[in-house]
Amino acid sequence: MTAPRLSRKLLLESPARTGDGGGGWSVGWTELGALWAEVKAISATEPVIGDRPSSRVTHHIVVRGAPVGSPRRPQANQRFRNGDRVFAIKGVAEMDGADAFLVCWAEEGAPE
Repeated sequence: MTAPRLSRKLLLESPARTGDGGGGWSVGWTELGALWAEVKAISATEPVIGDRPSSRVTHHIVVRGAPVGSPRRPQANQRFRNGDRVFAIKGVAEMDGADAFLVCWAEEGAPE
C-alpha cells in the first residue's frame, strides 16, 4: 500500500450548541485544530431539493491516525473546512491494520 499524500491543510470543526437568549438553541462550530489530509473526490450527484439543483460530492479524506477519544480524531457529525469549502463527515475508520491513517467519508455541499 502506498502512503497517502497529506498535502492539504483542513480545519476540523465540531458542532457547539449555544443558547439564543430566548429559550432556544443555535448551532455554531468550534475549531478543534488543523490536520493535514489527502482529499479525493469519489462520486457526485445533483439532486433537486425544492425547485433547485444541489450539487453534492462525496470524498475520501485521509488523515493521520489518532486514538479513540483524542480531539485530533475526526468523528461523524463533525466537519472539515478549507476556506469556503465544507466537508460534512459521515463516517470514520482505520485505513490500515497499523492504525497509522484514518479514512473519513465526507460530503461536500451537504446541508449543514
